Amino acid sequence: MIDVNHQIPDDLLMGYAAGALPEAFDLVVATHVSLSDEARARLESYEAIGGGVLETIGLADLDAHSLEATLARITGDPMPEMTEIAPATGVFPAPLRQMVGGDLDTVKWRPVGMGVKQCVLHTGKDASARLLYIPAGQAMPMHSHRGTEMTLVLQGAYADEEDRFARGDIEIANAETHHTPTAEPGADCICLIATDAPLKFDGILPRIAQPFVGI
Repeated sequence: MIDVNHQIPDDLLMGYAAGALPEAFDLVVATHVSLSDEARARLESYEAIGGGVLETIGLADLDAHSLEATLARITGDPMPEMTEIAPATGVFPAPLRQMVGGDLDTVKWRPVGMGVKQCVLHTGKDASARLLYIPAGQAMPMHSHRGTEMTLVLQGAYADEEDRFARGDIEIANAETHHTPTAEPGADCICLIATDAPLKFDGILPRIAQPFVGI
């Protein structure tokens, strides 16, 4: 197991355990937990607490179509299990491999400029998830955030004005975050990112390109 220095906050972990997060955020949490013993232990505690609470709740009347709705969700495309640990080889942990259909070599990248590439994995009304490939040494345009952005490092590392993030680390950015993430020299940086609102770029060129790349 790798050394994860930046763990997911408790509120997001509890939100996942309660099924209250958007699917795109679920994917990031699932992947992070598969890389972190500490996060997985906390998650198991929250799930146990949730199970205990359910045992104390009284019965409720069900809608006439509840069974059909539940079966429809079961036979749909559920998010992958988050508790599977990372494989001994490969870049992607099990939850992400299930979503992508393989490892890094199966990703269909699309260029977005400056050598940066992305692959959109999920787009919903609440949030979107994508893989982002940043060449070693490349800086992303300075930006802030209209909502919440979850960034999980899968390969390499990046640093901004505040901190450094390597494999397994997760950064939670919000409206107060204003930064210029820069991939460190060495290995190219690959991240799994979920956002619930578009970014706010400082420069005019990124703002012009934004509708076309969807970030």
